[in-house]
Amino acid sequence: MAKLASTLPNMVLSLSLIAMFMAGSLGFVYLKTKDPIAEAERMKKEDAVKAVIPPFESTESLRLPSEDGDSLTITIGMTGGQPVGYAVETWSDKGFSGMIRFVVGFLPDGKISGFGGFIHKETPGLGTKMSDPKFNEQFVNKDPATFTLKVRKDGGDVDAITAATITSRAFCDGVEKAYSSYKKATEK
Repeated sequence: MAKLASTLPNMVLSLSLIAMFMAGSLGFVYLKTKDPIAEAERMKKEDAVKAVIPPFESTESLRLPSEDGDSLTITIGMTGGQPVGYAVETWSDKGFSGMIRFVVGFLPDGKISGFGGFIHKETPGLGTKMSDPKFNEQFVNKDPATFTLKVRKDGGDVDAITAATITSRAFCDGVEKAYSSYKKATEK
């Protein structure tokens, strides 16, 4: 086969064919991985819900608007038709490295039952400690109505993570959003 002359039309044709092949390849990979990725995300959320509220027989989900105009998903764990816990998917964009997402569990009496499903890009060894039980346990069995969800530096009841006060503040912000949505869900 003869070598094509290096002219503008030949270069445009070659690059166009390469681009079409690569676009087709990316589309194929996307179609093959879309469903498994969605299933993995669903399973991760389901595991987080199971980790933060007591055992349940069935669930019911609803989305409620938060104060900032976004909405949060609340999964209500039910046993015998009665709620045994509320899992609120919350977030804060005030983290040291940007957005943090996690799930907060609430018992029917309003007390925090646990945390899970952390997604963030916080500094390893510092901000990542927000998912450690040592930090989380100070919230468990506390009622946000009486437990001030601010770090001690800001007049609250939360012991901040050493050298990660910004992350601690963001975590408290996310818990506060979750609690506000929990209150709306239980008022109905």
